[in-house]
Amino acid sequence: MMDKHKIEGHSAVLLANVIFGLGVPVTKLLLDEWVSPMAYMATRCMGAAAIFWLISLFMPRERVERRDLLVIMGGGLLGFVVSQTLTAWALHFTTPVYFSIIATLTPVATMVCAALLIGERLSLRGALGVAIGVVGALLMVMVGWQGGSGMNDLLGIGLAVLSLLTWAVYLIITRKVSVKYTAVTQMKWVFLVSTLAVLPFSWTDLQASRLYSSQWAWSGVAEMAFIVVFATVAGFFAIPFALRYLKTTTVSVYTNLQPIVASFVAIAIGQDLLSWDKPVSLALVLLSAWIVTNSQQKG
Repeated sequence: MMDKHKIEGHSAVLLANVIFGLGVPVTKLLLDEWVSPMAYMATRCMGAAAIFWLISLFMPRERVERRDLLVIMGGGLLGFVVSQTLTAWALHFTTPVYFSIIATLTPVATMVCAALLIGERLSLRGALGVAIGVVGALLMVMVGWQGGSGMNDLLGIGLAVLSLLTWAVYLIITRKVSVKYTAVTQMKWVFLVSTLAVLPFSWTDLQASRLYSSQWAWSGVAEMAFIVVFATVAGFFAIPFALRYLKTTTVSVYTNLQPIVASFVAIAIGQDLLSWDKPVSLALVLLSAWIVTNSQQKG
């Protein structure tokens, strides 16, 4: 039975990261043409909250303990509001390819955070993986400093690193509650508190957004619908579902799919150019993630 559940968990997190990978260049299109980072976040929060609460009306009611509710909402604020706001701003300043290669450091960040927060032992092999990942990230920073194709690649890369660190902490602190409650129950509270947190800071941006003015177009609506329905609702449903059956590091290593998907799409639609540092950095970071993941017990 557990083997079947593990297959379901692997399938869910695989699907989520393919969607997240597609979401990176789509987000870049939205930020360049239709909405500010804060208006983008507010739309995601409100849309996902409405959908998850609607779905919950047709499911058996699940009672959540007060302590667990605090973890779910606190984790949601960290893993969605903070992490995804940093993601939006990172994509505002840098390119989807640079962002996605940095995102592959997530398994490394998760392992380091687990060692610091919950006392997991960092093995020599794991430390080697961390070092290789840092080299890969530094290579991009140095080349980006010389002049990448984004507005401010160095700032964007820094924000991307902060985004993946907050995501890693989110995976760690929500692992236990993910086993106890359904993904819908968790996500309806995550996006409710996220909406309440984001809306006061984004109301002006929403009113000023081109997407919500007379200049709107169906292309912008379709891009935002993809982000809300797939990159938010489907993706953030799949992650807590996968955490019920897989270890945190196992879930985080699937982030390595994102740069492959995002880079292919971004280069194909002309958002970025293929330069020598990108495949070299990607190879180093993927090697890092593989070493880190295999230094732990398989999940």
